Amino acid sequence: MLKTRKNGLDLSLAFSPCPNDTFIFFAIAYNLIDCEGIEFKIRLADVETLNQKAKAGVFDISKLSFAAIGHLQDRYSLLRSGAALGRGCGPLIVAKPGFNINKLKLKKIAVPGLWTTANLLLCLYLSKKPDVYPISFEQIMPSVEQGIFDAGVIIHEGRFTYKKYGLELIVDLGSWWEAETSLPIPLGGIAIRKGISAETVKKIERIIRESVLYAYKNRNKADDYIKKHAQELAPSVIRQHIDLYVNEFTLNLGDEGEEAVETLFKIARERGILPLRANSKRQKTKVDL
Repeated sequence: MLKTRKNGLDLSLAFSPCPNDTFIFFAIAYNLIDCEGIEFKIRLADVETLNQKAKAGVFDISKLSFAAIGHLQDRYSLLRSGAALGRGCGPLIVAKPGFNINKLKLKKIAVPGLWTTANLLLCLYLSKKPDVYPISFEQIMPSVEQGIFDAGVIIHEGRFTYKKYGLELIVDLGSWWEAETSLPIPLGGIAIRKGISAETVKKIERIIRESVLYAYKNRNKADDYIKKHAQELAPSVIRQHIDLYVNEFTLNLGDEGEEAVETLFKIARERGILPLRANSKRQKTKVDL
């Protein structure tokens, strides 16, 4: 929780061990930029763990799936920097060869968490809540390969490695979303607990932006930190991961990014997948910034 010091603030900051997040926050973790009097207490955990901890408001600032943010807009607001949005970077549905896509609705599907954007997109694609089983994202491909599940929704660096498990692409949910909306796919964002002052929020957005710029200018310096936490250690995969998920939307959500998030929330609320805003009888969709 937020604590004040004589010369600044102590804030808890949580993000995932995925290469895009460790790239973004490397400079903050090692105090390589001016943090403007804020001392960040850093914790790393997979994104679904962070989604679930956010229910209790455990961290002041946290990486969250946009699906989770849609559930928690009474508790957290979205920052304009640090987000993962883009084109050609959405979750993939994979299965073993010979899978009949027409029977997908009837199959056991592994997902990386019930509050992940991957699961939300699956529900939107199928127009129903399918038979899903939440497991750790790094276990999805081995579990499908072993026949424990019929199909799996993979995220992160899985899009670069699923063929090693003998799996085939069934549906690219990101491409589906782009075809349906003409918008980039919102995957995850940095959320800040409500009650923190607007001045501090702007300061944190600025610090995160500077941290990203530092990492871009000093890519080799971040390598050891990124590799220390990465699930997939191949340098080429790590580089592909960062190049795909860290982009202009990471520096600033912008109007197009905000429209993408609002659209995701609006459609999910219309279909009963996300709850209506508690303070409105109508489907209030404006991103709370």
